[in-house]
Parts: sequence; structure tokens; C-alpha cells
Amino acid sequence: MNKTGVLLIQLGTPDSPSVPDVRKYLREFLNDARVIDIPWIARKILVNLIIVPFRAPKSAKIYRKLWTDNGSPLLYYSVSLQNKLQKMMGENYEIELAMRYQSPSMDDVLEKMRRRNYDRILILPLFPQYASATSGSAADKAMKIIKKWWVIPEVKMITQFWDDEGYINSFTERGRQYNINEYDHVLFSYHGLPVRHVDKVYIDGKPCSDHNCENEITEENKYCYKAQCYATTRTLAERLSISPEKYTVCFQSRLDKDWLTPFTDKTIIDLANKGAKKLLVFSPAFVADCLETVIEIGDEYQILFKKHGGENIQLVESLNDDDRWAAAVKNIIEKNI
Repeated sequence: MNKTGVLLIQLGTPDSPSVPDVRKYLREFLNDARVIDIPWIARKILVNLIIVPFRAPKSAKIYRKLWTDNGSPLLYYSVSLQNKLQKMMGENYEIELAMRYQSPSMDDVLEKMRRRNYDRILILPLFPQYASATSGSAADKAMKIIKKWWVIPEVKMITQFWDDEGYINSFTERGRQYNINEYDHVLFSYHGLPVRHVDKVYIDGKPCSDHNCENEITEENKYCYKAQCYATTRTLAERLSISPEKYTVCFQSRLDKDWLTPFTDKTIIDLANKGAKKLLVFSPAFVADCLETVIEIGDEYQILFKKHGGENIQLVESLNDDDRWAAAVKNIIEKNI
């Protein structure tokens, strides 16, 4: 009987909110050439001598706010999703989980899978919209490990699912928990990227700004993160009957001015200055709650909004281990076998 191994991949989390563990996580994460895409020696100096020494203590304080009795929400919900999927999919499938950075490591989990001698392996990075720094990095790491195996089974990689019906329906149902008419404006906030990352997608050599990514998906921009974010938003807004003037697509977690705009923090300030009192915020790039949703949106942006005259920001929870989401992932797996 054919047996399939399924590897779910999430971004990663420190093993604990201690400074040494956060430092270790940041060092691995930021030294990834797909995350900071500058020459090797410049990246090593920037990350190891400048960013990590100064950022680790500050980040550790933030992670302590995020940590729960169950540990990291990202890891907790990912493991719960893994367990639900295993029960739903039965004995012909074995569901594994790895983090791109830190534990459980891709090296350890893929070595375990190699020893299981599967007929096929399906790899699913849990990033709906394709980006080289997320889906691309996870796929790259997996291929580097697997290519060393003497026996390589059939391997399939799913690097995007932003238009999957189950994913869209799961976020739609999350949104329906709220009366959208009670809010002055709705934000669809995605993780930011340097503009050069999306410019590199285009084989025609033209920048992202020349491809109408805010309004359509085409053969040319089908792998553009920005185009996929806008397309995801249009679909969700249509399902939730949110008119175009009622919502804004924006990008959070920026590091400098040359990242995708509009910036979420500046958008929030602008809306507050215009008199908005209540905002509803979706973050569809994250399928599990993490630092960027719980702390950045739910805490830091809340403070920022109130500082400029707003009253409340309501974060729409990530999909986490919701039963609908587990069923959607099951369907993504089955239709790709």
C-alpha cells in the first residue's frame, strides 16, 4: 500500500523568550540569503555584528509578552493542526511539522522522513502568498537536504495557495464573527517585503510597479507577492461584502522606506487623524497567530491608534487550528497527490 509523508513547514520561533534563544533564532533567520539578499560578507557583518547583538534583548522582551502557558502560539497551533490532520487523513498519510528556523528543525524532521521510506513526499510551506523569503526559502532548504539522499522518492512542493477555496472560506468565516458595519474602516495587513524582492520576480526585467499588481493577476505577475496580496484581499472583500472605499491593503513589519507600501502603521495614523475610531484588521498572510499578529497588530498598533485619537483596533484571529482550516489543508494535500 502506498504511503505518503506530508511535511508542513512554518517560519519558526525561538525555543524560549530568553535572550540566548532569541539571539540564536535571529541569527539563523537573518543570515538566510533569501531574507537579507545582499552579498555574503556584508550580510554576515550586518546580521552578526550589528542587528542581532542590539535586537536580541529588545526582541526577547516582546517574545515574553507573546509567550503563553502553551509556549509559542505559532508552534502550539501548528502542532495542534498537525495532530488534527493526522486524525483526519488516516493511516496512509503521516503528517510531520518542521520550522524553517529552529525547532523542530527541517534537517531532523526530513531525516526522520527519509528513514520512513515513503512512496511520495508532499511539502507544504504554510505561507498562502508566495515570497522568496518564506515559501522560496522553505523549498530551497528542503531541496538542499533531499538532494543528498541516495534514494529520492516522488516529491511535490506546494509553494502558494492564496486562491485556495478552503483557505479563502476559512478567513471569510473568521471575518463573519464581526459586524463589519460597526467599524469605520477595514485593513488587510500583510507582512512587508523589500520592493527589490518583488521586482526580482519579473523575467521581463520591468519592476513590479509596471505590472498593475493592485488590480489584476496575470501570467507575468502570478508569482508576485504584492499581486497575490491584493488578489487575496479582493476575494475576501467580495465574500464579506466590503466595498472598495471601506478597506485598505497595507504592509506591516517594515524595516526601511524601500519596502512595500502603504505601510500599516502610517495608514493607521492617517485613519485616526481623519476621525476613524474603530478598525477591523485582517492579516491573511499569517495562518497562525504569532508576534506579527498578536503583538504588532493587537498591541503596538492599538497603542499607536489610541495615541492619535482612535479607540479600538480589532484583530481578526488567524486560522490557527480551526476545524475548517484543518479540513482546507486536508483538501490541499489530497488534490495535490
